[in-house]
Amino acid sequence: MTPEKFTERKARLKKLLTYLKKAYPDAKTELNYKTPYQMVAAVILSAQCTDKKVNAVTDTLWKKYKTVKDFAEADLAEFTKETSSITFHRTKSKNIIAGAQLLLKDFKGKVPQTEKELILLPGVAYKTAHVVLGELFDIWEGIPTDTHVRRFAIRFDLTDHTDLTKISKDLESLVPKEDWRYVNNGFVLYGRYVCPARPHECDEHPLTKIWPQAAMRWPKAK
Repeated sequence: MTPEKFTERKARLKKLLTYLKKAYPDAKTELNYKTPYQMVAAVILSAQCTDKKVNAVTDTLWKKYKTVKDFAEADLAEFTKETSSITFHRTKSKNIIAGAQLLLKDFKGKVPQTEKELILLPGVAYKTAHVVLGELFDIWEGIPTDTHVRRFAIRFDLTDHTDLTKISKDLESLVPKEDWRYVNNGFVLYGRYVCPARPHECDEHPLTKIWPQAAMRWPKAK
């Protein structure tokens, strides 16, 4: 990224964030959970799956699995069957149970509060770790990039990458740390309720008005 492009992108993202901060000042995840590990499990389940689908499954699932111990002692075959409508449910189920067992073994059953420790859990990488840190502990040490954030980062020419973690690093370099909290949930809610992924007329959408070139940029899904 050249210094000129960096300056241009930083100014553009500042304008986009000004809107997102006003539109979604207290943006939070729409995944349902009541306990910390339910949150971790919900984020793992939501990878390449809609929050709506995950919530439909966990509406009954979380009545059975509440504590880390509940998840750690879950029968893998039964848990896998209970999550069968979720994409990649077998791998996700295995990771959720193994993660709970690791928490009991090495973290006294507590969800850790650092990226370094969270990514030790199976199925937890940079994005998931920072969603969990922000949602559970109000710790914003990184910007999580999911499919919505990736889409808008590319559409608004804020990155030269397609890898999620590399996009996160680009966005973190463009945004003051005190505003990192608004990026993921802001773009997620905007993408979910204002500007969906399928190509459509969006010239009059708030963010497209800020940078009209975005109306002609439709990145392919990962």
